[in-house]
Amino acid sequence: MELGQTGLEIPTMVVGTSSLGNLYEAKSYQEKLDLVKAALGCFQNQVMFDSAGKYGAGLALETLGEALKELMVPQEKVLISNKLGWKRTPLIGTEPSFEKDVWKDLDHDAVQDISYQGILNCFEEGNDLLNGFETQLVSIHDPDEYLDQASSPKDYEKRFQDILEGYAALDELKKTGKVKAIGVGSKSWEVIQKIHSHFKLDWVMIANSMTIYDHPAELFEFMNQLEKEGVGIVNSAVFHSGFLVGGEYFDYQKMNKNEVRDQLKYQWRIDFFSLCETHKIDPAHACIQFALQLPGVNSIALNSSSLHRIQANAEYCNTLISDSFWDACKEKGIVADYLSEFNLNKTA
Repeated sequence: MELGQTGLEIPTMVVGTSSLGNLYEAKSYQEKLDLVKAALGCFQNQVMFDSAGKYGAGLALETLGEALKELMVPQEKVLISNKLGWKRTPLIGTEPSFEKDVWKDLDHDAVQDISYQGILNCFEEGNDLLNGFETQLVSIHDPDEYLDQASSPKDYEKRFQDILEGYAALDELKKTGKVKAIGVGSKSWEVIQKIHSHFKLDWVMIANSMTIYDHPAELFEFMNQLEKEGVGIVNSAVFHSGFLVGGEYFDYQKMNKNEVRDQLKYQWRIDFFSLCETHKIDPAHACIQFALQLPGVNSIALNSSSLHRIQANAEYCNTLISDSFWDACKEKGIVADYLSEFNLNKTA
C-alpha cells in the first residue's frame, strides 16, 4: 500500500523495534537476531522497520543494523523509519535518566535534542548506528513530551519554534535526497495537528491515541482530513503497551489493580476478552483490524518480543474479522456510538 502520496509502497505491518532496545526486558543478541529474521520472513517483498534514538538510547538502531548486516539483507529490501530527537549520552549510574523502569540493562543514556542542528545530529548518529543501512523516512519523536516540559506560555512558544526548526532540518534532508518522506511520531494527536498546520507532512504516526480501547471522534475527523490531503497514516501502539492483550503496562506505565483508575481498565479488558472469546477472536487480531480500518490508515506499527507473535500479527493484518464481531462490539459499547455506521471491514 502506498504511504499517502509519498510514492513509497509499505507493507500493512511496520515492524517496531523497541524490543531490540531492551524495552521492559534485556534479551540476548541471538534472541534479537531471531526476531529480526522472523520479521523478514513475514514479507516477500520490502520490510519496513520503525526505530528511534530513544529506543534503548540507540541500542535498537544499533542492533537492527548489526542484525540486517549479519543476515546479509539487501538494502533495497528494507525501509527504515527513524524518529529523531533523542541522542546518546554517557550513562551515569546504573539506570538511564529517561523513562525509568522501562529500558533495561543499557550501556548509554539519552537526552532530547530538538533543534535544527540537533535533528541533523540525530539523523547522522542514527545512520552511524545502523551500520551501513540508511534511514529513508524521518520524523520528530515525542514533540508532545518536549512541549509538556514548558515552564511558561513563553517557553512553550520557544519550544514549538524549536520543533519547527527541526522540521526545517528534515526539509533540507529531503530536498538534498538524503531521505524520502517526512513525518511526525507523537502520543498526542493534537500536537500532530498543530505541527501539520504549520508544516506540510508526508505522513504521521499516531501512537496510543486511536485504538479499540480509546478512539475519540475528534481524532477520527482529523484522520478523515489527513486522508483527503493525501497524508499517510501509520497507527501505532494499538495494544497500549501490551495491556489490551494481557500485559501489565498501559502506555508505558505499570498498572496496579488496587488503584481505582486502573481497575476500570482491567474491567474493560475483562469485558473485551469475554467478547473475543465468545466470537473466537484473538484480542490482538481485534486490536489490529480495528486500527487498520480507520480513515487514511496505510499501516500499523507493531512491536513484539515473541517470534510467534510477530508472525501472528502479520497474519492478523491481512485477515478481516466478521461483521458479527464488530456488531457485538458496538452493541456492548466497546466501539463508540459515533462509529455505528462506519464499516470496519472497509477492504472486504
